[in-house]
This record gives sequence, structure tokens and C-alpha cells, in this order.
Amino acid sequence: MAAAAAATAAGSIGPTAAPVAEEGPSGEAAPAAAPPPQAPAVSAAPRLSRLPLARVKALVKADPDVTLAGQEAIFILARAAELFVETIARDAYFSAQQGKRKTLQRKDLDNAIEAVDEFAFLEGTLD
Repeated sequence: MAAAAAATAAGSIGPTAAPVAEEGPSGEAAPAAAPPPQAPAVSAAPRLSRLPLARVKALVKADPDVTLAGQEAIFILARAAELFVETIARDAYFSAQQGKRKTLQRKDLDNAIEAVDEFAFLEGTLD
């Protein structure tokens, strides 16, 4: 029995280990369970930013006042832009829902800009 426990422990070390046959109550080898289905392997690490960092860097470098921009700064700017777009889109979507619509319209963005004080700097930019 100790050998079966050791074999089981050794067989479950990693997710790619082959299933080990265990002894049943009558001393016979029980059929090994099929390995659990795994998600498709992703070739790269999950993206931390949904915006392409090369595009964000190009936009930053388009400013004549910027001479150097580090990767961390580019990442933080990309993440801030994502959060900004997400927030204003969510507020505009709530405005569209109040109008019983699913499609965002310009007036929904206008309503979101007027409703949230943090968006006051955008007033008049869509005109």
C-alpha cells in the first residue's frame, strides 16, 4: 500500500504527469482516470494592456516636448487611457440604457461628460 501511495504522489507532481494506476480493494489495478481537460496553451504571457504599447509610444513621441519615454511610463499611460475609455464608455452606456437603446450615440457621450465632474475638461470638445 505504501508503494501505491508513493507512486500516486510521484505521479501527481506536475500537470503533465501521466496518470498512475492505483490498486483497488481486491489488489487489482484500477483503471487510471483520464487527465482533466486543459485550456489551450497560450504562447505568451497574458497581456497587461489592451492598447498596443507601440502605438502609445508613437503618440507620446509625437509630442515635441517629450524626448525620452521609458517602457514603464508608456505602460502606465496605456493603462490610464484604457481606464479612461472604460469609464466614459460605461457612463455613456448607462445613458443609452436609460433611453432604452443598446447603441451608443453622441448624445450619450455628451450626457456622460455633463454628469461626471471629472469629465468637465471635455465639455465642448465634441462640438
